[in-house]
Amino acid sequence: MKKLILIPALFCLFMLNVASMCSSDDDNSSNNPGTGTVTDNVTTGTWRVTSFQEDGTNNTSQFTGYAFSINTNGSMVAVNGSVTKTGTWSTYLDSGLTKFDIMFPDTSGPFESISEDWRVLSSTATKLELKHISGGDGSIDLLTFEKN
Repeated sequence: MKKLILIPALFCLFMLNVASMCSSDDDNSSNNPGTGTVTDNVTTGTWRVTSFQEDGTNNTSQFTGYAFSINTNGSMVAVNGSVTKTGTWSTYLDSGLTKFDIMFPDTSGPFESISEDWRVLSSTATKLELKHISGGDGSIDLLTFEKN
């Protein structure tokens, strides 16, 4: 009789152990910065792209020399000598995740490539890490800005 009681008790312990080992997907991290935090962090100083990985290919060099100003009025300006690119940005919550939209009017090239709805992975006063998963083919792009 004691063995019959022991079996369900062991089964319950096993199920509790299995449930405790499950973790949520990386995209549902509880380390999600809020939109206010992101805005406060990015709207001071100028920024540079320190990493741009597009579907596993390092394209960081496409942004060498550009200084980005992320302004409180929603504009984003990238300047490299006499070249100026003007776009917009915004931040919002989508299904509980903080998103950072970048939109440049370019129809090809590196600025078109970063014109996406990025998921904010982390945001500090000196670093912004972003991730985009393509809705078309599932490819993953990573973009990191660091303060100059």
